[in-house]
Amino acid sequence: MRTIKLPEPPFGSMRTPEIFEAGVYSVIRRAVIIGNGFAGAENQCIGLVRALGLAKQSTFYRVIRPRGGINEWLLWLPVSLHKRVDYIIKRVFGHPRHQMTIGGQKLASFPAENGGTVGLSSVLEPDAKQIATLAHETFDKEGPLLVVASGWDTISLASSIKRLAPHNVFVIQIQHPRTHLNRFDLVVTPQHDYYPLTPQGQLETYQFLRRWITPREPPERHVFLTTGALHQADPAALRVAATTWRAELGPLPKPLLVVNIGGPTRHCRYGADLAKQLAVSLHSVLASCGSLRISFSRRTPNKVTNIILKEFSDHPKVYIWDGEDPNPHLGHLAWADAFVITADSVSMLSEACSTGKPVYVIGAEHCTWKFKAFHKAFQDRGVVRPFEGTEDMTQSWSYPPLNDTAEAATRVRLALAERGWTLRPS
Repeated sequence: MRTIKLPEPPFGSMRTPEIFEAGVYSVIRRAVIIGNGFAGAENQCIGLVRALGLAKQSTFYRVIRPRGGINEWLLWLPVSLHKRVDYIIKRVFGHPRHQMTIGGQKLASFPAENGGTVGLSSVLEPDAKQIATLAHETFDKEGPLLVVASGWDTISLASSIKRLAPHNVFVIQIQHPRTHLNRFDLVVTPQHDYYPLTPQGQLETYQFLRRWITPREPPERHVFLTTGALHQADPAALRVAATTWRAELGPLPKPLLVVNIGGPTRHCRYGADLAKQLAVSLHSVLASCGSLRISFSRRTPNKVTNIILKEFSDHPKVYIWDGEDPNPHLGHLAWADAFVITADSVSMLSEACSTGKPVYVIGAEHCTWKFKAFHKAFQDRGVVRPFEGTEDMTQSWSYPPLNDTAEAATRVRLALAERGWTLRPS
């Protein structure tokens, strides 16, 4: 039998020919991010794409849901149906900023544009067919497309992209999509989303309601469970923030305690009572603090901010961020020696616990259902402690930092490899 001799590569070529690398058809170099307008959800998508090295090769889309008037009562509808209902109402009432009265109460109207008045109206609105067509038509030249989405409003859109271009995309849904998880290539969701399946979760659920509460089955192989939320506060981002905020935060007396105050949620209800408790506890630890910085979120009620402002606005050790840009959040994560965070925010707690610095939680006793399980998991892992007001802030403690975002990125790479695909950022 005659020996077959392969042709030699061109002179000076040191790169393995693409035919031996499975070619462009198996290499992901680009990503699409689909957000829902909520920072907590969108930051998870952006953080994962950053961890995969595709931040500079990504396109950001945001689902636009009609807002204002009767629309505030229709948020439970799928986005596509909600838009049809909104269109009919506009045709009937003849004005895009329609007002309606329910139960004798007039509902306020707001702009319906994407981003409203916060300068985000230029963000692209996604179209599943258009994105799927793009993935299909550019596949031979650009390779597969990574799609990362998060939040209830993005579920039908992301699954439609997967259905329309199954061989050209890899779709990741962050946060539990409730049903039909096989619509996605990978689901990334926190472990506490499966609280309804635990013995305690079953006890807290009426028998006739169990079939309506998701998830109904344990996580499948293509579900990756995290401890907390994904985020953008990776080591690279914190190094940049440390440099950016050095002039303002570097000279502050140590230890620097950062307090992040969120707002009550359906499963973590609180009000002025928690604000008063927080104020008393902060006064108790101020003697052991070099400086204290406080930030509120957009969800923080006025009754909470008013109590904190009254107690600390004139204190020489305390600075309260006024909500104007630039936002010092990443700078705080980089420069703080310890954190106090209200229990309602999974995102803020996850970010702080990725630093390995002391994190104290206030208000966990107000949380119910799966959020109670979330706090227990964090406490059992030793990454948070309850804030009681008896702490000496000069006494530090540490723990292995949470690394959910990097671990999720590793799971994505493994899932791609199982499909015969790989990542290669440009």
